[in-house]
Amino acid sequence: MKSEEKAIIEEESVQSHPFVFEVNNELAIPDYLNETYWWAYIHPKGVRFFDSTFMVNIILFGNYTKLRDTIVNNLDENSGDILQIAAVYGNLSLKIAKKITDKNRLDVVDVATIQLQNLSRKVTGYNNVRLLHQDAINLNLEPESYEMVMIFFLLHEVPDHMKTEILEQALKISKPGGQIVLVDYHKPKSWSPFRYLMIPILSWVEPFAMSLWKRELASWLPEGTKVKKITKETFFTGLYQKVVIDL
Repeated sequence: MKSEEKAIIEEESVQSHPFVFEVNNELAIPDYLNETYWWAYIHPKGVRFFDSTFMVNIILFGNYTKLRDTIVNNLDENSGDILQIAAVYGNLSLKIAKKITDKNRLDVVDVATIQLQNLSRKVTGYNNVRLLHQDAINLNLEPESYEMVMIFFLLHEVPDHMKTEILEQALKISKPGGQIVLVDYHKPKSWSPFRYLMIPILSWVEPFAMSLWKRELASWLPEGTKVKKITKETFFTGLYQKVVIDL
């Protein structure tokens, strides 16, 4: 990235909504995010371009609403407190906030202030949402404090060693009897044209995604992790998956 582009990004992204979230000035953007995804998640023009339900639906071949609703439709006012790791594009957070009502809380963590700033505009007026400027591999949260930890299309974007680190943090802050819900890419069925179409696309745009075609998501749980049940469901000829880990 050019130095002048970095200057623009830094100038625009450090501006936060002080009444919505507190910026941790000691928290640096991870190298993989700066080097690989700056154009989509860090640069203000990228944030404005990609953050719409319409655009996310195009990227996911019309499956965003279905994948989002596999989470939202299972929530109600008795769902308890939820942690969302990464401020994803689209209206997922807003839908969750509406569904769980003020009886529960949705906390959203993200390492990029521009992402939290962007999300804050969408959830303004929802007192049950809290935005936290934190790194997913080093969460400063109360252990065993969430009924659900949700990771929506994040693990395919991080290097493999970070997948385990993120899941380790998710386990730490999940209540006994809680759930970790993962939605992400998956290896399509052998007859699916997307099995062949997506290889060059993911290899070029999402360099860490192909490992999800080679391993089960749950295989990145820390060694020795004990869970009650793991349930997997696939969508759209197997290109996407939802994995629910019952603790």
